[in-house]
Amino acid sequence: MTLAMKTHVVSENEWEAARQQLLVKEKANTRARDALAAERRRMPWMAVEKAYAFDGPKGKASLVDLFDGRRQLIVYRAFFEPGVHGWPEQACRGCSMVADQVAHVAHLNARDTTLVFASRAPQADIARLKARMGWQMPWYTITDGFDADFGVGEWHGTNAFIRDGDKVFRTYFIKSRGDEAMGSTWSYLDITALGRQEEWEDSPEGYPQTPPYKWWNWHDNYAPDAAPDKKWAEVSDAGEAAMRKQNG
Repeated sequence: MTLAMKTHVVSENEWEAARQQLLVKEKANTRARDALAAERRRMPWMAVEKAYAFDGPKGKASLVDLFDGRRQLIVYRAFFEPGVHGWPEQACRGCSMVADQVAHVAHLNARDTTLVFASRAPQADIARLKARMGWQMPWYTITDGFDADFGVGEWHGTNAFIRDGDKVFRTYFIKSRGDEAMGSTWSYLDITALGRQEEWEDSPEGYPQTPPYKWWNWHDNYAPDAAPDKKWAEVSDAGEAAMRKQNG
């Protein structure tokens, strides 16, 4: 069956001219996203005063425990519990689609950031679901009013936190269509207080920043406090120089 679609077929030169015209707007959109992320990094922080309790694979856990020793925490509230369509075999279809898009968490961990999912399902059900679906992110059970207190009592959403020792602060929150963009390492880092932590970013003075590209690694090869690989640094320098030349 052929769909009745309006098409505009042109020559290669005309197609490239049209692409270049649209590319101007796409680059402007990228710069606007960068500026918006810079504003997020200047958002005020809200102190988390309550003590929250979760169940995890290793037993009881506090909100501080969810950080797993890192400075930043991102919590996605996924719906997997009695009353959710698909229970107990499956989680919410939308939340499951979000889970399917999550990049390997080692890259976030390398930026001192932990990503976790949280639901009201018991840990046994969560473990079974993760094994079936091939999901690797840490997933905790909500046992108190955490979801209602942080805007995700009746719907999904993503909260970002930062800690100073045992003091925890809420730094950002997105929900609804905001969650559609989540999944990549970059989309998660862009909603955090510290951002991607690369030198090109417009961040407040004193924020941690390192050269772009140099910290990138294979997900199974990150090592704490490791110096950038010399060969990769040379390759990334050459690639960055080529891009600067291409972009004028």
